[in-house]
Amino acid sequence: MDNVEVFDAGVKGRGLKATRDLLAGDVVFAEPSFSAVVFDSLSTAVCHNCFRQQANLHRCVQCKFAHYCDRTCQTACWNEHKKECAAIRSSGSAPSENVRLAARMLWRIQRDTGVVSDGQLTSVDELVDHVSDLTDEDREELQIDVHNFMDFWPKNPRKPQPVEYISHIFGIIKCNAFTLSDQRGLQAVGVGLFPNLCMVNHDCWPNCTVILNHGNQSALNPALHSKRRIELRALEKVAEGVELTVSYVDFLNLSAERQRILKKQYHFNCTCKHCTEHIKDDLMMAAKEGEGSKPSAELIKQVTTASEECLEKVAKCRLQGDFHGVARLCGECLSAQENVLADTHLYKLRLQSTASEVLSYMHAFAEAAAYSRKTIDGYMALHHPTNAQLGMAIMRAGVTHWHAGQIEVGHELICKAYGILLITHGPNHPITQDLESMRRQTEMELKMFKQNEEVYRTMREAALKKQPAKAMAENTSTEEKLEDVSRKQ
Repeated sequence: MDNVEVFDAGVKGRGLKATRDLLAGDVVFAEPSFSAVVFDSLSTAVCHNCFRQQANLHRCVQCKFAHYCDRTCQTACWNEHKKECAAIRSSGSAPSENVRLAARMLWRIQRDTGVVSDGQLTSVDELVDHVSDLTDEDREELQIDVHNFMDFWPKNPRKPQPVEYISHIFGIIKCNAFTLSDQRGLQAVGVGLFPNLCMVNHDCWPNCTVILNHGNQSALNPALHSKRRIELRALEKVAEGVELTVSYVDFLNLSAERQRILKKQYHFNCTCKHCTEHIKDDLMMAAKEGEGSKPSAELIKQVTTASEECLEKVAKCRLQGDFHGVARLCGECLSAQENVLADTHLYKLRLQSTASEVLSYMHAFAEAAAYSRKTIDGYMALHHPTNAQLGMAIMRAGVTHWHAGQIEVGHELICKAYGILLITHGPNHPITQDLESMRRQTEMELKMFKQNEEVYRTMREAALKKQPAKAMAENTSTEEKLEDVSRKQ
């Protein structure tokens, strides 16, 4: 942990600050999980060791609950799974992810006394639990988890687990657990605890971001395998002595809403600059401004209320799988918003993003591309310039334009996304590597488009229809043509 040191952050408690100057994209530190589990709903679709999502996983023959990529992943995970496996067999079924995580944490604490390496800056027991700050509803949920834990935990009359201590463990999970994504960073698949990461304080406009590196278990020599780990990466230049921060919540909420979420989930009042000065709140709720007259306050209120109701209807339609209904609702509401709400208004951005996603799913790529372009223009006015969510949104917009045949815009957006994700994810992350492949492919297609647009369009339509194109039959394959164009350029 050469890049950081613990310091007293005042009312925020302990924090971490940089011990040297950092550049955008620098890995401040990497940390393997203390404990981690796959979500209940994905227990058969995600490897319980590396957290990659894939088909045809191998099931543990003993507990019949845990699933793995292969024998290598199963062997690597055995230390974590051994006692869990016996407990599942003894109880007859696996408990919830929270109970499984608490059990894994406790087994790890008993085995390693809470500190597993010199690089761990704090023990798990020293992490705050905020149990005394819980609402009645949250306290009731915690008590249910504790009860289920006691049923699952192996009985040992000589060493019973105190209820207060188990409550402390669940409090730590509630306040400090980190959501883990799949190998493409597109879906949350599990939850884990990273003690060093827990010491990085929140800021709505942070100077760092966190990504999950799934490690590498492909080498023939197990000694060369690497564990899953989080990486704390600098989003910008950070001077020596400056506190390192990450965002615990989505910035695309009004400051009051972010503060409410943080108070409810993490039990502190956010006093960062963006909250205290309400920075960008005006853009998030802005009305349309143009050469004509500004919409009346009454009209703005009506459209805002209608937008809130529409978002609720859209959410219900998505749950029901009614994508045509989602597209219709979004289109109607966005038409009503057009000359009333600004392009940075949160409700407009949320509807445009949903419309683009659904229309892409329905293969209406031209319409989806139009919505996605408007969405990222709004995002770029609001987000930190190297925000990971911004990079992912630009990537999706680039792919949508590419699928719509708008190769020039598609390539431009994919390049822009690649530049952001190089900072937030690094060059070796699967997402970044996918983007690099798309960047090269769209670059070749763009060169072909500029050389002969008609040939490009013909070949693209043939590829979409999965039919042989006349141009391909008469000359060479698409790949050979693209390579030839690339050499000529």
